[in-house]
Amino acid sequence: MIGNRRALLAICTFMSTMALFIVILKGGLKTDIGGISVEKENKDSEQRQRRTEAEGLDFEDKRELFAFDPNTADSTSLLRLGLKRWQVASIYKYRSRGGTYRKPSDFARLYGLSVHDYRRLEPYIRISPEYSLPASSLFSKDSEKYEDRKFRQSRDSVSKASHSGYSKLSPGEYIDVNAADTSLLKRVPGIGSYYARRIIEYGKRLGGYVSIEQLDEIEGFPQEAKSYIRIGKTEQNKLNVNKLTLAQLRRHPYINYYQARSIVDYRRSYGPLKSLQDLTACPDFTAADLKRISPYVEF
Repeated sequence: MIGNRRALLAICTFMSTMALFIVILKGGLKTDIGGISVEKENKDSEQRQRRTEAEGLDFEDKRELFAFDPNTADSTSLLRLGLKRWQVASIYKYRSRGGTYRKPSDFARLYGLSVHDYRRLEPYIRISPEYSLPASSLFSKDSEKYEDRKFRQSRDSVSKASHSGYSKLSPGEYIDVNAADTSLLKRVPGIGSYYARRIIEYGKRLGGYVSIEQLDEIEGFPQEAKSYIRIGKTEQNKLNVNKLTLAQLRRHPYINYYQARSIVDYRRSYGPLKSLQDLTACPDFTAADLKRISPYVEF
C-alpha cells in the first residue's frame, strides 16, 4: 500500500515537472519569436528613417534660388525653391480665396516659414505691378487710367514722326541711357511714355546703370529696345555704407532690410567697413549680392 502511494507520488511529480518544462519551453519560444519580430520591426523603422533622411538631404541639395512671384509661381517652381509640399498647398489655398501678395513681406506670413528661409528667399521675390496695387489705384486722381496709359504707350511706339512729333531711331543708332531724358528715350523703338518713365525712375534708384541687363529688372521691359541703348561713362551715385542709416541703405534696389541691418550691426560691432570683403562672412550676403552692389558703394 505504501509502495503504491510512493509510485503514484513519483508519477505525479514527474508529470508536474514535464508540464512545467513544457510551459517554460513554450514561453521561451514565444519570447524568441517576439524578440525576432521586434528586432525586424526596429530594423524596418531604422531603414525607413534613413531613407527619409536621405530623401530630405537629396531634396535639400536640389534646392534652387531664382526670381519668382508668389502670386503666379506654380507648384514645381515653389518646390524647387525648397518649400514643403504642405506650404505650397497653403499658398494655392490662399490664392484660390482671393489672397494677394502685394509686397515681399506679405510672403513672410506663410505658415511654417522660418526666418532663415524667408531671408533666403526674400531677395528673389518679385511682385508684379499688377499685384502690388489694388485695381482701384488705376482710376485714382494721382495715377493714369489704364486704358489711357495703353493708348499713349502705343501711340509713342509708332515710328512715324507725323503721328508722334518725333522720329524713332534707325538701326545702328543708339542713345546713352544714363544721359537720356524721357523725350529721348521715347525715340527708342518699343519705348513709350510708360517705359521711359520707368527707366528714368529705376536709374535714379540704382544710382545709374552699369549694364544693359539691368533693364531686364524692369517688369516687362521690351527686349527689342536694348539694341538701341548703350551705357555711357557716367559716374554712379554711390552709397557711403559707413554713414547711411538702415532706412537709407535699404532704399537701394540691391539692398534688402536684413542686409542693411547686417551692415549697421557690423559697424556697431567692428567699426567702419573697409571693403565689401568685410561682409563675406555675413550670411545675409552671397557672393553674387556683393558683386551686384559693388559699383554703388563707397567707404
